[in-house]
Order: sequence, then C-alpha cells, then structure tokens
Amino acid sequence: MPEIKRSLKAFYRKVEDANIPAFLKAIRTLKNWQPEILNSFAFNYSNGFLVGINNKTKVTKRNAYGFRRFDHARAKVLLNIKYKTIGTYLVG
Repeated sequence: MPEIKRSLKAFYRKVEDANIPAFLKAIRTLKNWQPEILNSFAFNYSNGFLVGINNKTKVTKRNAYGFRRFDHARAKVLLNIKYKTIGTYLVG
C-alpha cells in the first residue's frame, strides 16, 4: 500500500505541475476521498448488491404509486425483490 500512496502523490504532483483547472479540481476530489479510494483496492467488498436492491425498490415504488395502504406497497416491494420469508403478512 505505501507504494500505491507514493505513486498517487507523484501523480498529484504531475497534475499540479500541468496546472489544468479541470484536472486540479479532479485531484482535489481524489485527495478528499483518498482513504476510501485506497480501501477499495485493499478490500474486496462491493455494495453492488445493495445498490441493485435499492434500484429495484425505487422502480417498484414508482409502479406502486397510488397504493392507499403502506403495507400493500411494502408487500409489493418485498415480493419483487424475492424476500418472501421476511414476514410481511397482509391483514385485511
């Protein structure tokens, strides 16, 4: 990891020497998020699964617009993402 940090700092210096405004702004963003960026290389985790569930939930929510009862809309969301075992029971 120290080698990656050194390479990244060398890259920062080259970009700062070039003095291109758009790149300077990008470097500022990279510096602000540097720990998170380096962690993404060090650890093999991804939140892609959760992003997919959230996206599917939002689409279902848009399709369920007009439901009069929250529990019905919730049941539709849970059934669409195939979590039938969570325990959503419709009481009529």
